[in-house]
Amino acid sequence: MNAKFFDLKKEKQDRMINAALKVFALNGYRHATTDDIVREAAISKGLLFHYFGNKLGVYTFVYDYSVRYLVLELKSTVDDVETDFFEIMKQIERGRMHAMRGYPYMQLFLTRSASEDVSEALLSTEEMRNTLQECYDAIYRQIDTGKLPDKVQADKLSKMLELTVKGLMAERFQSGSFQPEMLYDEIEEYVNMLKQLVQ
Repeated sequence: MNAKFFDLKKEKQDRMINAALKVFALNGYRHATTDDIVREAAISKGLLFHYFGNKLGVYTFVYDYSVRYLVLELKSTVDDVETDFFEIMKQIERGRMHAMRGYPYMQLFLTRSASEDVSEALLSTEEMRNTLQECYDAIYRQIDTGKLPDKVQADKLSKMLELTVKGLMAERFQSGSFQPEMLYDEIEEYVNMLKQLVQ
């Protein structure tokens, strides 16, 4: 992490982080530019380069920051003794929603980063991608799959929910109606409906 950056006022930190998250989330690493980031953050290019050096430095920083922030939210939101699949899925989404209150594009950025194809971006975030995956793996190991009906596979249910959440989030951003709490309420409805269907 960039210690110098955290000497800035919190409002300026968040403005720069949110600008980078938005630009990378919407454009991917290859097509994002530092010009777009400084324009979105309303700062000078010199200031951005002072703290991050170049585009890869910004990308690596916001990825690292996002993973650390989200992991903290997940650890404080997901009950470590919960074993019910559906309740755990709701808690994961609640943790993501909490993160998106301050950083609306964080989850979209992390989702987009998972399909990144630029090797320098992949290499610079490899360690933190593993950290995030380990966090999710630990949460998923809590699930008591024996509570699910026969022939219902937790991994396929999880994939269905993941794709549903991605679709809902993309729809909200495209329509300009994204609000974390409203998205969470909608996701919760889908989780409850899926629970009724499989039980």
